[in-house]
Amino acid sequence: MTAQILLLRGINVGSHAPFPMDRQQEVMRRLGHQDVTVHLGTGNIVLHAPATPPAETARSAAEGIAAELGFPVPVLVRTRDELAAVVAANPYPRATAEPSTLHVVFLSEAPADTARLDAIDPAAHAPDRFRLIGREVYLWCPGGIGRSRLAAKITGIRLPGVTATARNWNTVTRLLALADRDRSA
Repeated sequence: MTAQILLLRGINVGSHAPFPMDRQQEVMRRLGHQDVTVHLGTGNIVLHAPATPPAETARSAAEGIAAELGFPVPVLVRTRDELAAVVAANPYPRATAEPSTLHVVFLSEAPADTARLDAIDPAAHAPDRFRLIGREVYLWCPGGIGRSRLAAKITGIRLPGVTATARNWNTVTRLLALADRDRSA
């Protein structure tokens, strides 16, 4: 069975879109998924979807969640191997010493139009940095994400036809560890 990682966008952020962990797990099991693990409460789910393409998992999860909550929740999916490739492609290896300074913005697809990202002057935001690699934007904010003007700019950019959701490096690597644990069980 293939481990898949679901990244739900915009739930349990403050009082917005409440969706408790036990309900997340229940909805995924009801959809037929096995070995469902919910990490934190902010929409990080590791599950097994036997022979189900990630796009189908994303579609069915989004439909199931919308039926449960009564409003749409975007769902992005990465396989275990895709998430391992995200970790391996990290262009800022120094940042892993302070993982709270490194974030990955997951995109539903590689943007066809990168003009909005290309227009950002990296020098104007130093020492913060970002890099688009495939369907991910890596964002390193050595001074912290809360005070970063670059982080606000990157997470506020709307790329045409692309859904985005961000996770910090601790969460990214923990999700991979959960997928690996489930894989070896």
